[in-house]
Amino acid sequence: MPERRADGRAERAEAVPPLRLAHPLRGRWTPRNSPADRVPSHGTERFATALALDLVPVGADSRTGPFDAGALLGPEPPERFPGFGRDVLAPCEGRVVKAHDGEVDHSAHRGLASIGYALTQGRRAAEGWNGLAGNHVVIATEDPHHGQVFVALCHLRRGSIRVRTGDTVRAGDVLAACGNSGNSMEPHLHLQAMEGLDIDRTAPVPFVLPCGMPGRGEILEGAPD
Repeated sequence: MPERRADGRAERAEAVPPLRLAHPLRGRWTPRNSPADRVPSHGTERFATALALDLVPVGADSRTGPFDAGALLGPEPPERFPGFGRDVLAPCEGRVVKAHDGEVDHSAHRGLASIGYALTQGRRAAEGWNGLAGNHVVIATEDPHHGQVFVALCHLRRGSIRVRTGDTVRAGDVLAACGNSGNSMEPHLHLQAMEGLDIDRTAPVPFVLPCGMPGRGEILEGAPD
């Protein structure tokens, strides 16, 4: 309830600061599906993704991958992309509460191939969180403004996860490698924060990186190699 000033008028409650996270990727990257551009960032309120951010690694040419006739016409192997296999880092200290592995890193789909892939998203959504997130790690962390928060890092490379449920991590620890598992059109990292672990009922938590919350088109530097 808003506080009252001496003259009887209501004071506006201060906004709760966002959760502050460290860089979850090494090297250069560009944002996709950012809450800086639109909310809900992923076009839906489901699965607590309304404030989620996609980080797509880029190479020295600032591209997420070579774009040629192959990229326009058909699926591409994930190994073709500079982000595939890049280190994914813990963006906060905390305890690992989930580490799911075993989902395949499928082909990337850009250009015309993305149209057919988009038509299969309903099937992955019907499979639930694992079908969308692919291989992923969830960290429980404490924040002075939000209390306990759960931070999820998704689309990890199969077989790359280095942590187990119950492990304690510090910001900057290597968790896994960037992959193309789950609902992913090209290798990237999906990052989101949420109030609870029940993905069908929980609410998203706003967060920022050291660079703030970047918008589409920016090229940013992650943690140094």
